[in-house]
Amino acid sequence: MEGSSEPSLRKYNEPPPAPFWGFDELSRWSLYRAVIAEFVASLLFLYILVGTVIGHSHQSDAAAFPETAACGGVGILGIAWAVGGMIFILVYCTAGISGGHINPAVTFGLFLGRKVSLTRFVLYIIAQCLGATCGVGLVKGFQKSLFNRYGGGTNTVQQGYSNGTALGAEIIGTMILVYTVFSATDAKRSARDSHIPVLAPLPIGFSVFVVHLATIPITGTGINPARSLGAAVIYNRDKAWDDQWIFWVGPLIGAAIAAIYHEYVLRASKLKALGSFKMGSFKMDS
Repeated sequence: MEGSSEPSLRKYNEPPPAPFWGFDELSRWSLYRAVIAEFVASLLFLYILVGTVIGHSHQSDAAAFPETAACGGVGILGIAWAVGGMIFILVYCTAGISGGHINPAVTFGLFLGRKVSLTRFVLYIIAQCLGATCGVGLVKGFQKSLFNRYGGGTNTVQQGYSNGTALGAEIIGTMILVYTVFSATDAKRSARDSHIPVLAPLPIGFSVFVVHLATIPITGTGINPARSLGAAVIYNRDKAWDDQWIFWVGPLIGAAIAAIYHEYVLRASKLKALGSFKMGSFKMDS
């Protein structure tokens, strides 16, 4: 509108929810192409992540490098940059094929938000877990002695922290990530803010970066059940398995909170569609 300070809103139509079962997708090559993309992306992600963690542990090992250990390795900041940067790259490369989930918690949140079907949800999680396991396996294959010496990049509750603290860190960290995914890929937001050229993978990668800074000292940062499972499978020691439940329960709870908050509180699109949020003359704005 002329004279208005608000940017114009492009024509916008609310995307229909994904079918719940989605069995018809099984006959489409696009589904299997997407599953392959999730597998490969998860493999590459875990290779970079675990390789970076082990490399840092080795370079900062006083026994191996007594003179430079104090300033050796990339540090927590370097690990966070490597992980966040890799997520940015992989989401950018796979978003147009599979949506660039690379994380069962993200897939779970999007399933709750009716963005993906149950069929796609199940196949994605299988592909992500297998890809993550293969990625960690590559790291072990290339540097077996260092892999075993420095813990295989597994997620465990660090000394000085309780299981409750670790679980809370995983819940909040995953909520931040999944909330960012919903916000960055919101079709209405894209239409409204079309004048602002923001690349969706950028805030997603940056959210992973900042969460790693906060939670590496507590859990090594999971926020991705496939990442935690893949490292535990290949390293296969008791501590990694004892704490494994934290890295599934926490991220799934965090993803559910983010999905409910974005879809039912901020957008209220699902409530409006059901016509179940009416109180007298009160009308909710999306």
